[in-house]
Amino acid sequence: MVAAIADFYAGRSIFVIGFTGFMGRVLVEKLLRSCSDIKAIYVLIRPKNNQDVRQRLEDVFSSKLFDKLRKERPEFRTKVIPVNGNMLEPHLGMSQSDMTRLVTDVSVVFHAAATANFEEHLKSGVLMNLHGVKKLAELCKQMSKLEALVYVSTVFANCDRSQVQEAIYPPALQPQKLMEAAEWMDAEMMEILAPHLIGKRPNTYTYIRAMVEYLLVEEYASLPIAIIRPSIVGASLREPFPGWLDNFDGPTNLLTKVGKGILRSMMGNVNGKADVVPIDLVINLMIASAWYTSVHRPSNTMVYNLTTGNLNKATWGHWGW
Repeated sequence: MVAAIADFYAGRSIFVIGFTGFMGRVLVEKLLRSCSDIKAIYVLIRPKNNQDVRQRLEDVFSSKLFDKLRKERPEFRTKVIPVNGNMLEPHLGMSQSDMTRLVTDVSVVFHAAATANFEEHLKSGVLMNLHGVKKLAELCKQMSKLEALVYVSTVFANCDRSQVQEAIYPPALQPQKLMEAAEWMDAEMMEILAPHLIGKRPNTYTYIRAMVEYLLVEEYASLPIAIIRPSIVGASLREPFPGWLDNFDGPTNLLTKVGKGILRSMMGNVNGKADVVPIDLVINLMIASAWYTSVHRPSNTMVYNLTTGNLNKATWGHWGW
């Protein structure tokens, strides 16, 4: 199967949303290293801090993450093509020439970008995540060669349920209504409504992810979509080397503070499962799900829950918190 997946990507062009993020970088490294005959990888990058897209691209490539690739395939940079864009702007902020290039050349799209701020205001979250995905899906509808659109959600999108199947659950409010409200309603008013909208969910992050899932299957069912739902994403198990991590989000942030003695106590359930999944397993699933979607053409949108809670039953108390 591994060879079949590598063969599938040979000669195909990929479009990655979220390249400068944690998952996006690992995804591109894995594709370049394991699918050496891939044609091109287009990566959407937003200019930031007085750096243009090529400077930001080189900053990513300077990471230790790419050390192995630099040794094995020193020419890998030539296959990565930066695209100037912004998820908040019309047409994703891309030029007409870039859009034309993507529409005619891309076969697989990976969306691994989202604001992971659990304190995100509802309005900004809707504009970035819900509106952003809708604009991407509209672009995908124009792609003549599209074989798979892989969207990375989270298993906690439905954390208000006692059981989460590999299915899409309809929300109380239609996504289109929420997007329309975000266009005319100011941020303060939306914050007043937020607790009523998110219900039992702990934050807007999980609420909007669930809304995006429903938007994709309801309005874009004609597209070859796969939805990946990992739990908490942590350091790598094996690739590109064991223990690789380059951010301090999620449990890593807590572990660092505990190790340095900054955090000495916190409120929590010591018997609660610490459901952390290695980043390389998530990336492998993303790559394989695109292959499966293209080759097997399932009649319904495939949803993949990727968790470790029932296999590796570590608890927060077991970790010494």
